Amino acid sequence: MRDGQQSSFATRMNQAQIDRCLPFYKDANFYAMEVWGGAVPDSVMRYLNENPWTRLETIHKAVGGVSKLTALSRGRNLFGYAPYTDEIIDGFCRNAIESGLGIMRIFDALNDVDNVKSTIKYVKQYGGIADCAVCYTVDPKYPEPSLFARLMGKKKPQPVFTDAYFLDKAKQMAALGADMITIKDMSGLIPPRRVADLVRLIKQHVSIPVDFHTHCTPGYGLASVLAAIVAGVDVVDTNCWYFAGGTGAPAIELVYVFCQKLGIDLGVNMEAVAKINVELREIRKELNKSVFNTEKTEPKAFNPLTDKLPAEIDALFDAAIKAAQADDEEGTTDACRKIEAYFGFPAPNELVRKAEIPGGMYSNMVAQLQQLKAEEILPRAMELIPTVRLDAGLPPLVTPTSQIVGAQAVNCALDEKAGRAMYTNRSAQFVNLVKGEYGKTPVKIDPEFRFKICGIREETPYDTSKYQMQPNPELPEAGGVKLAGNEKEVLLLELFPMVAKKFLTDLKVKAYAATQAEKAVAEAPKAEEKPQAVITGNTVNAPLPGRVIELLVKVGDTVKADQEVLILEAMKMENSITTDYAGVVKQILVEPGEIVPTDAVLIEVE
Repeated sequence: MRDGQQSSFATRMNQAQIDRCLPFYKDANFYAMEVWGGAVPDSVMRYLNENPWTRLETIHKAVGGVSKLTALSRGRNLFGYAPYTDEIIDGFCRNAIESGLGIMRIFDALNDVDNVKSTIKYVKQYGGIADCAVCYTVDPKYPEPSLFARLMGKKKPQPVFTDAYFLDKAKQMAALGADMITIKDMSGLIPPRRVADLVRLIKQHVSIPVDFHTHCTPGYGLASVLAAIVAGVDVVDTNCWYFAGGTGAPAIELVYVFCQKLGIDLGVNMEAVAKINVELREIRKELNKSVFNTEKTEPKAFNPLTDKLPAEIDALFDAAIKAAQADDEEGTTDACRKIEAYFGFPAPNELVRKAEIPGGMYSNMVAQLQQLKAEEILPRAMELIPTVRLDAGLPPLVTPTSQIVGAQAVNCALDEKAGRAMYTNRSAQFVNLVKGEYGKTPVKIDPEFRFKICGIREETPYDTSKYQMQPNPELPEAGGVKLAGNEKEVLLLELFPMVAKKFLTDLKVKAYAATQAEKAVAEAPKAEEKPQAVITGNTVNAPLPGRVIELLVKVGDTVKADQEVLILEAMKMENSITTDYAGVVKQILVEPGEIVPTDAVLIEVE
């Protein structure tokens, strides 16, 4: 209901689809159900015109206390992209727990422990469980220094993301009051032997439960979950059959078979899980048709309670367990990949493995680029991700840094395609990351690169004392009510300013129309096609496809070369568009909210 649909179906499950599954989820008796956070609040407003708080409250009402409801939170960034004040974090945690949340999984995209302190404090204060996640990532494969470089004393950088690094983060979080620790492998890059070592190491030094979260994209997921179970992990994250595998997490049905053989009782009602899968199979078909306009091949149907495994497949389960118990990484991985291949789950994605990006980031990038009709950018953008990441201080790729680095890689690919220097176009969020506003990066950023991107050489943390709340105007078109009428709506406006403003405005206008006993607002007629503009001067063109969100100049204004004239949103990032020419603004050819393609003429300067 969160990561499964986010990773495989671009977070498009609507409330009606979720409601069909809830009675069976109540019967399933999972320890926890992850239903909120991540991309869910943004997507349900942006694409489904639904209220995120209603999503959480409806699920809690249906499931009650049978399973703890879980949300994913980005520490000081919560669900948004900006660092927030303690006042907002306090209000958010209180409202989420009052709405039914039981566990908040808290992580920081930079693994900067200072950024999770406040959320731990408020989650525990209001009676929730603080699940603190250490984001797993790997060091880039650095090229060997040339002979000349070696003669000059240059060496390959030392590894950063060692077992000691991850243990240190877990111990720091436990010291802050974490109730459990999650090894969060958002990219699915952790192989079986590594996760087994980390589970044993963390459990040796930390006395709270350890959870393991991974994805199957590069082909390690199922094998690594098995290795973690054998190593003594307390909790693992899974998806139900038709949302599992590929970019998602391993299937609970396969984990169940392994645990049966290991003598471990999951405590889950697998008959209810089978009923969930009946619904999810239909929902999968609906999402494929509505979101992707295609029919993805689904895995072969399997119910571990009623279906007998062929002898050779049953033997693969035994071989995988034996290999995991012997710390035989190759044997564990090979057997698990053969099991998944038999059931028709997607083969390992080598492109994702080499690019070192999370499956959810990949599926969202694909969906967003398809919407922008810029799919051809994706392969080159993925190739550039490691370079952009290294330049930006080697952040782990998890939201929001995955989106920031991914969007900047898209910008760099567009720059390259247009013959411009890399980083000619950069998002405001990338500038803030390099500046230091998101916290301390795992490695220090080159001061000269920071100067190139930000105009300063010193790392500059975000100053929350300068935080300004979003405007909350009255809406004449809705009878003069406030845009955000209560604390929950204020929080939506703070966390998702652009999306929530449109969502809340539409909500209030519809509510006002209903109170006036008017008919529902009909779909707005298509705008008349603009007449072809006659252009005689210099133009400011769109360097990438996106949506115009703000005009910074008006007709008649005098502008200087390199002056910012417009803000363009692309891949959820805000890009400042500048003019190469000095002069007077003669024409503005776009309006806020308009979607524009690459090279579209935005403004004429004469």
